[in-house]
Amino acid sequence: MRHGLTLFFLTVCLFATKAQYPFKNPLLSDEKRIDNLLSLMTLDEKINTLGNNTYIPRLGIRSGGSVEGIHGIVLGGPSWNESRGQKVPTTVFPQGYGLGQTWDAELLHRVGEYISTESRYIFQNAKYQKGGLVVWSPNADLGRDPRWGRTEECYGEDAFLTSRLVVSFIHGLQGDDPHYWRSASLMKHFLANSNEDGRAFTSSNMDEALFREYYSYPFYKGITEGGSNAMMTAYNAYNGIPCAVHPMLRDIVMKEWGLNGVLITDGGGFKLLMTAHKAFTNLADAASACLKAGITKFLDDYRPSVVEALDKGMITEKEIEQSIRGNLRVALKLGLLDGDSSKNPYAHIGVDDAVEPWTKPETKAFVRKVADESIVLLRNEHQLLPLDKSKLKKVAVIGNRATEVIEDWYSGTPAYKVSVLDAIREELKDCDAEVRYAATNRMDSARTIAQWADVAIVCVGNHPWCNAGWEQSPLASEGKEGVDRLSLTLEQEDLVLQVCAANPKTVAVLISSFPYAINRTQEQVSAILHSTQSCQELGHGVSDVLFGHYNPAGRLTQTWSKSITDLPPMMDYNLRHGRTYMYSKATPLYPFGYGLSYTSFGYSHLKIDYNTMQSSDTLRVIFQLENKGMRDGEEVVQLYISKQKREDGDPIKQLKAFERVMLKKGEKKQITLFVPVTELMRWSESERRFVLPNGKFEIGVGASSADIRLRTVIKHL
Repeated sequence: MRHGLTLFFLTVCLFATKAQYPFKNPLLSDEKRIDNLLSLMTLDEKINTLGNNTYIPRLGIRSGGSVEGIHGIVLGGPSWNESRGQKVPTTVFPQGYGLGQTWDAELLHRVGEYISTESRYIFQNAKYQKGGLVVWSPNADLGRDPRWGRTEECYGEDAFLTSRLVVSFIHGLQGDDPHYWRSASLMKHFLANSNEDGRAFTSSNMDEALFREYYSYPFYKGITEGGSNAMMTAYNAYNGIPCAVHPMLRDIVMKEWGLNGVLITDGGGFKLLMTAHKAFTNLADAASACLKAGITKFLDDYRPSVVEALDKGMITEKEIEQSIRGNLRVALKLGLLDGDSSKNPYAHIGVDDAVEPWTKPETKAFVRKVADESIVLLRNEHQLLPLDKSKLKKVAVIGNRATEVIEDWYSGTPAYKVSVLDAIREELKDCDAEVRYAATNRMDSARTIAQWADVAIVCVGNHPWCNAGWEQSPLASEGKEGVDRLSLTLEQEDLVLQVCAANPKTVAVLISSFPYAINRTQEQVSAILHSTQSCQELGHGVSDVLFGHYNPAGRLTQTWSKSITDLPPMMDYNLRHGRTYMYSKATPLYPFGYGLSYTSFGYSHLKIDYNTMQSSDTLRVIFQLENKGMRDGEEVVQLYISKQKREDGDPIKQLKAFERVMLKKGEKKQITLFVPVTELMRWSESERRFVLPNGKFEIGVGASSADIRLRTVIKHL
């Protein structure tokens, strides 16, 4: 007993001593706290802090951990098996591509807030204590080409739209406390990482104007406006130099944009500098180059290489300290270095709340709302939708995707799943209607029940991880991390067309992570919906739109091409060669910003404050929006700007403002969109800065990039 008391006393004394360290005092400045901590750390501990998790047990510092979180915390799913001790049920929202299709920055703020709260809960709850507080999200890469295997992770092809959603999501993740973050947002993957095939050694090549105006723009805004202080470098090179050792990290990201936190290599990316890029003949040189470029963390085995570089005098202990200062700044914001957590408003999450957040009714309702907002109505001839269930007696549901909610490569394991078939049966359970189902591999059955039914609902789409192993995809039109798509053709389109031939009242539900060239479906099928994959409320989202409980207002964030021949070569990163709505002259199947509603909207009375602008101005564009239909609904108003006399390299048009607006039937509302004139500036190669071009600019307001309803002109002289 005496021995136990002695041990207890020594433990109390040890913690009391640790609590006296100045670095644990939140009243001191951040830099003084870090100075003190560095003075206490051994060289070995400093080298350890270059790893993914800052963990110094001798000084009572717990690892902050890191976790994937593009559309929910990932502690399960196809790429995270139980043997790793990670599997925990979490809330799963629509894929990043689906979140983008909401065009709702405020909603993404709430999604980010929820994800980070759940991450804190799992990290701090005594039952779990898993995961981490550094959330690898959002993916700020741009979907410049629909063949990119990781299109599912991005918000779309447009730099401005992506930047607004990135900023909102980061604000949601990190919270609004002036001193602490709920979680740290780590954006990925910098820079121009939008090809999977050969990504370990290929180079994304572009001029500085495209770098500034397009590829880096969402990252720039994520740091300078969103407040993210962490970023992951890409596997690929940029203009011949691997991103992990590129001068842009220190010269632009750190010195210009002000990031002074975490810069981490991607998993395995450090060794690829030698084995794939052939940029170095040994890993000690690679480690030295990474640290000198600005890298503060490594995501693979780096210790022997750093020690060797240190022993050979290629790097110094002082340089290691300068690198890990950024990691410690992020740890401070998360409250991981505090001796007393009472000042941290997020320290109680998971400690005081015994109810698991993914089980709460309000969580399920919120995920369902997000699913609703993400769905795009692509076609609705003869107003087939919404379905009137009082008139339905026989409903056919066809296709394997109707019964599945499949996790993608970076998806958590949801506590529950609602498939489309589940939701339709739930919707019709109290009606005098029979629901029959046929799988994709039973074509005769599919045609038979389609002929029998009042309406046929056929669900098709990709498999999120191709139902195959790493870097494998049995179907040319499917992709994921490590695999780009080789085709835009939908293999199951024949199923859709045969069902439609058997029953003209066919609804095609395309559940996919990227666009398809569904030209024949668009020509022949009366109604088409698009939903992305993996959301636990996928089925309810689809059924809410099918049966009119929700008037769809999702909009496409990528141009859907009619043919793969409309796309430039995959490795051509020069957008001006005809890529995205900004430069493509091909007629699309569906344009950027496109989406239908069950009601109609009128635009009128456009005006702006003045006709001549200066670089310091903010344009105030005012117009009237009217719901002219018979249903309440939302319109996504979009503002595009184009130069009247375009020069070489000028885009056809560019999105510069948007808003998702709710109007009751018959309601009119004055809408005001704000456009800082700085958004019209172009990068000058000669002056190496953004400048406002002279000339006249057309302002167009409408429902998509191809549906401009109102126009006016403003000039800069």
